[in-house]
Amino acid sequence: MNLQNEIRFGWFLPTAGDGTYVGVAPEREPTLEYLIKVAQTVEQAGFEFVLIPTGGACLDAWVVGSAVMSHTQTLRPLVAVRPGLVAPVLAARMAAALDILSGGRAMINVVTGSSIQDLEELGDPLAHDHDGRYVRAQEYLEVMKQALSQADGLTASEFTKDDSSKQTDDRSKTEPQPFQGQYYQFKRAATTPLPIQKPYPPFYLGGSSPSAKRTAVEYADTYLMWGEPHDWIGQQIAEVEAIRAEYLEDTGIDRELRYGLRAQVLIRDTEEAAWAAAWDSISKVSSETRKHAQAAFAKTDATNQQRQNELREQSQDNGFVVGPNLWTGLSTVRSGGAILIVGTADQVADRLVEYAELGVSTFILSGYPHLEEGENFGKHVMPLFREKWKQKQAEFHS
Repeated sequence: MNLQNEIRFGWFLPTAGDGTYVGVAPEREPTLEYLIKVAQTVEQAGFEFVLIPTGGACLDAWVVGSAVMSHTQTLRPLVAVRPGLVAPVLAARMAAALDILSGGRAMINVVTGSSIQDLEELGDPLAHDHDGRYVRAQEYLEVMKQALSQADGLTASEFTKDDSSKQTDDRSKTEPQPFQGQYYQFKRAATTPLPIQKPYPPFYLGGSSPSAKRTAVEYADTYLMWGEPHDWIGQQIAEVEAIRAEYLEDTGIDRELRYGLRAQVLIRDTEEAAWAAAWDSISKVSSETRKHAQAAFAKTDATNQQRQNELREQSQDNGFVVGPNLWTGLSTVRSGGAILIVGTADQVADRLVEYAELGVSTFILSGYPHLEEGENFGKHVMPLFREKWKQKQAEFHS
């Protein structure tokens, strides 16, 4: 049980469209006006950041992140980098720019994979090499972090170093080092704007395979998991902690790591109404869509998606229920973190407290439609959770 960490809440921006029903054409288009409205609503509701997804059906995360950060005051954009698809130094420059213009609010989500179709469409040479993508991601993050931490900052000219622009922190005194890896080779450090957050914006990374967990231990600030039953999440955290212990023994470095959970939420005044709304959310999906979705899920090489598939198959004879207030019905037509926490505000808060007791300290949530459900969660669940969590902490320290 870990009751020390501050709990953080993030929401999800529906950049592929939004609506009440899942697995059908969106009722609301992802217009600039709508996405800004969702961002401003969840900021006011108490969320600290928004996850901006990536993929062929989504508007570009960096463009959306730039737009919403200019219309919010404290909300932090969590944007995706795709190792191997954008040069790491260019990604570092983009991250620094977003951090500077947002006043130090940038957050980076490292997405090593996606659907095989998406990776093939993007021309990724490692589209079918799962572990190879994580080796590449490790080099990518090393280069990004070096570029950001060794940055000189903005200068008067790209050709002439201006002594007046020298930074006073320790990074300006670090001698730039060349980098030689399997996928990236650099003879000199890149010129990169100096981010506000030091030494660089926080990195998030998800994935359930051993290679993903090892990469998170070495390079991420937050390790993300897709929603699963509490005992499954407890086991995942235990596995990562074992890797952290090995890394400490091998290197002498004890890197702090937060644990994050990506899940869906649905809150109603009664549990019966919540379950009815959950089933209604997938009521308009055609049998043909379900068939195509199942075929696509079966082709994945992503361990976390394979675990979602396993949960769905195990629970289908039980109405897709995998635990108290936990439902996998969305995963019949939705990829990714599709587990839904269903119930009253009190029940949903209790389930989140149970995850927090396991060590989860960051929640990235979403619900359909995202505008109303984000406001609903912030108004009804977040205060309850804070109260319950404060009580747990007091009991632990008494």
